[in-house]
Amino acid sequence: MQKKLIKVNPIDNVIVALTDLVQNEQITFEGTTVSPTTDVKAKHKIAEKDFAIGDEIIMYGVLVGKAVEPVKKGEVITTENVKHQSEKVFRKTGSLGWTPPNIDRWKDKTFNGYHRADGQVGTKNVWLFIPLVFCENKNIEKLKDIFENELLPKKEVSYKNLLRSLIEEKSVEEVADRKSNENLLDNVEVKFINHQGGCGGIRQDSELLAKLLAGYVNNPNVAGATVLSLGCQNLQVEIFKNALKEISPNCDKEILIYEQQQIGTTDKMFQMVIKDSYEAIKRANKIERKPAPVSKISIGLECGGSDGFSGISANPALGVVSDIFAALGGKTILAEFPELCGVEQELMNRCVDEEKADKFLSLMKAFEKSVVDAGSGFDMNPSPGNIKDGLITDAMKSAGASKKGGTAPIVDVLDYGEYISKPGLNLLNTPGNDAECTTGLVGAGATVVLFTTGLGNPMGNPVAPVVKIASNTALTNRMSDIIDFNAGTVITGEKNITEVGAEIVDYIIELASGNVETKADQLKQDVFIPWKRGVSL
Repeated sequence: MQKKLIKVNPIDNVIVALTDLVQNEQITFEGTTVSPTTDVKAKHKIAEKDFAIGDEIIMYGVLVGKAVEPVKKGEVITTENVKHQSEKVFRKTGSLGWTPPNIDRWKDKTFNGYHRADGQVGTKNVWLFIPLVFCENKNIEKLKDIFENELLPKKEVSYKNLLRSLIEEKSVEEVADRKSNENLLDNVEVKFINHQGGCGGIRQDSELLAKLLAGYVNNPNVAGATVLSLGCQNLQVEIFKNALKEISPNCDKEILIYEQQQIGTTDKMFQMVIKDSYEAIKRANKIERKPAPVSKISIGLECGGSDGFSGISANPALGVVSDIFAALGGKTILAEFPELCGVEQELMNRCVDEEKADKFLSLMKAFEKSVVDAGSGFDMNPSPGNIKDGLITDAMKSAGASKKGGTAPIVDVLDYGEYISKPGLNLLNTPGNDAECTTGLVGAGATVVLFTTGLGNPMGNPVAPVVKIASNTALTNRMSDIIDFNAGTVITGEKNITEVGAEIVDYIIELASGNVETKADQLKQDVFIPWKRGVSL
């Protein structure tokens, strides 16, 4: 029988409703009787005791808000009676011990990946087309149409076949895949990205974009790249080359660069790009999967469309995954700095040294100041969907979001555009914005992204598979076309967090070997949106 209530941490003074509750029903919980003062929807929190104005609200064992109205025992916590409040942090105050999980189940496991000359191993084999400036976006789109139509006929979108069948008054089967069902490239994917940057803003934005694009090229999921430049933009070719050299001084991947203003006509450039890229893609297609230790997988950790169950089921399950990979010698990346607000002290104490802790706090303060200077604040982070489904304050959302990072020591702290180099748990400064975060994680070297959601999000990435992990079974059933894994079994009591985390690790190994495909990849949800920090000039 499913429990109706749960307290996440013994010192919490709010209780989470695991199911819908009825006003005045008598619920036995931890030896006492709890009676909701109103009907309560699942995922929301009720007061364990009476709160006076100014009383602290504790959840996940940390401060997540303060009462701004009197709140009676059994009353629902809302945006009207509780406001955001978090602990103030000044410095690293100590170190937290860590007991690594048992990894016997995976220590000798391998996956079939794409080995690169620098020792990295990819879970995909992608030839990437990228522009250095938005002026080349249309040319990238034309190349996408040409290459996808001619090289990947079997991946033609079914909706095109549906429309064609209606026009020709024939069945979908009759009009589908007329050219051939044979995939001309059976061992490489051809992907295309565009963006709105590279010029027109402050130079720092172009430099940051150069680092991000260099990170994509260096990502082991990428075999090589075709790069289009206009010529006069802020993000000059040399800036991109220098950014790549900084990340990987000895990068030997094939990188084809074309500058339109030097070449001349669009036709002349397209002739060169198509001929050269096709030959390079054929070479990339000859790279085959080979066994590699599981520690070669780099995991990005993210949440989006979160709900009141995310921090209880899906996010802690990712914490189990992160700890397992850290113990195996793999790399994991926890991002979304606005959603680490209120847990800074714990994270600083988990940093391996004061330098890392100070960098984390400095990045957090600078980020928050930029938000305040823009007339907002971290307290505005919870979206209407978050609030509707039980995440009332940013600190409450953050305390649950941070569970994705498990308990392992933090080996490094990176700013947006920096690339991971150290095995273990890394922190990456990104916005909470789903697209900008995922884009940053892959640019930092993530070869698989684990994306928890309680409300649903279809977004993927052109380079790394994005695994959607639902916090609740209802979402899994309602949006089955975008959800890859259901962590809602924790809420129903069918499985515990450790069991679900272990199952996700097994899934990752199959995914990294190419044996399964994410729903986002099936739907071609290739989203690339860089974080633009500056203004336009």
